[in-house]
Amino acid sequence: MPAPSSSPYAYAADLPEHVWRADALAAPAADTVSSGDAALDAQLPGGGWPVGALTEVLQAPGVHLEWRLLLPALLRCGQGPVVLVGVPTVGSAALLPFAPALAGLGLPWQRLLCLRAADAQLWMAEQALRCAPVDAVLVWLPQARPQELRRLQLAAAQHHKLLFVMRHSAAARTASPAALRLQLAPCATHATGLRVDILKRQGPPLARALDILPAQGQLARVLAAQDHDVCEPVSDRAGGGAAPAPVTAATVMVNAASLGFCTDASALDRAAA
Repeated sequence: MPAPSSSPYAYAADLPEHVWRADALAAPAADTVSSGDAALDAQLPGGGWPVGALTEVLQAPGVHLEWRLLLPALLRCGQGPVVLVGVPTVGSAALLPFAPALAGLGLPWQRLLCLRAADAQLWMAEQALRCAPVDAVLVWLPQARPQELRRLQLAAAQHHKLLFVMRHSAAARTASPAALRLQLAPCATHATGLRVDILKRQGPPLARALDILPAQGQLARVLAAQDHDVCEPVSDRAGGGAAPAPVTAATVMVNAASLGFCTDASALDRAAA
């Protein structure tokens, strides 16, 4: 009889291939969509954002960098609608994406559908996930209970959708059913870069945060988009049958140079002008 090994992990070599080992990234349970950044893809199980699972993006209050992070995946996930639920606001104005900037990067504003209702965000997100033509759902839920997130996770899995939920960074101290959990912040060394820390994944802990820089030529395309004349509305469905809001400097308030939101109203107006 062979002597037992002194290594606590020696038995792992004899496990079947389908058994996940915690010291390695798990194989994807479903499809994935590339994040657009090779370094980030290398740290995500399956090499991209999971389709049919909840990805949670945590940020400090008042910071909205999600479009810089998620835009490459939205370009790759198909040609169907991208549903936005509970978009943040400044006063009464929703922080909708700057349509020409998105179009300049390849995402037509016609794909965006913004749903607003203060007391029905969870229900609207579930309905959007059940809608066959929809490719992706983005939900802003500053406060959410684990059972509510579980409902979204189950709906995404059942209907095989990309699902991103944006929450405040304080939520990192609470439990979550998310398959993937990220902390997002501005990059300290690059004005339009991102710092991504993977808080939860099916794999070993990430030793250090990743710095993601914009693709070469991206900024020039966004700045060129500022010369476009936009007279069509971003699709907007508000509770109570309100009419769509036009895409103007007053309603589309995004920093066009970086596709990142800020909370200073005058800066937003200058960026969208």
